[in-house]
Amino acid sequence: MRATELKALPRGGLQLTRLGMGCAPIGGLYQAVAEDEARAAVDAAWELGLRYFDTAPYYGFTLSERRLGAALRDRPREAYAVSTKAGRLMLPDERVRPGASGWADPLPFRPHFDYSYDGIMRSHEESLERLGVGHIDILFVHDIGRATHSLLHGMYWQQLTGGGFRALEELRSAGQVRAIGLGVNEWEVVADAMQECALDCTLLAGRYTLLEQGALSPFLDDCRRLGNAIVIGGPFNSGVLAGARTFNYTDAPADVVRRVEQLAAVCREFDTPLPAAALQFPMAHPAVVSCIPGPRDVAQLRQNAAWFDLPIPPALWPELKRRGLLDERAPVDEGA
Repeated sequence: MRATELKALPRGGLQLTRLGMGCAPIGGLYQAVAEDEARAAVDAAWELGLRYFDTAPYYGFTLSERRLGAALRDRPREAYAVSTKAGRLMLPDERVRPGASGWADPLPFRPHFDYSYDGIMRSHEESLERLGVGHIDILFVHDIGRATHSLLHGMYWQQLTGGGFRALEELRSAGQVRAIGLGVNEWEVVADAMQECALDCTLLAGRYTLLEQGALSPFLDDCRRLGNAIVIGGPFNSGVLAGARTFNYTDAPADVVRRVEQLAAVCREFDTPLPAAALQFPMAHPAVVSCIPGPRDVAQLRQNAAWFDLPIPPALWPELKRRGLLDERAPVDEGA
């Protein structure tokens, strides 16, 4: 497996590079990113042969979509795949200030949740305009679920099942998007959605990683059986597997830090950087087609690509299982 290897979704024939670029950071997630730095990161991804880019209206309050679209504008449209998301409409609001919702320098728009038929259709159309493209390859429903909406989940779920899924299916049938799915941080809502709609692809952030494998069975097995391809988001669990002290976008609790230290210790015994193991581990599952860490700059992008392609001793994985640090059922790369 190489970063630039193409993997096809089970349905529709869309191919994604095994390593893609998550574009939340170029929207200024927690730290401001200058325009030229954002452009340089996308250019570097292209030079490395990465051809899958994921963004969302919410990232930087439309900033990420605009920057990604500008950086890809002169590239052959058939040469790359782009995914974006629906579920939040971005409405003009001049009261938006730096730091809103964790975005360092957001544009003057305010997100409003809307998973209805009209909301999905409008979000799709506005994303086309911001990206400057004629079609979007994958349209994900963004952040549906109890983790985001708590007691309001039922209301938003009714919007999605009462019209939002129909909008996605119509867009797919008309060829305006090539694949539909969910982009979420919890696998349970995807399992529910698979009972309502034939999903082509799910962007699952942080729930199938070297640190946690709760989504493994039966969920990932069901995804493989039903043709719902998995894109792995948050492979570093928002940073803790790559040297930061953040987990799920907040300070990592002591038990998580302790487990990460144990994982790192075993990796050192095999001369393997922990982030390399974190990037490569989920790719062994047959339901997984791509992984999209979010680099902030060119240096991070190149480092991610190097970690992804780094040969890892096959004996590392059974040792992690032996020490109880990895689910015994998890598929692993056993080498040639």
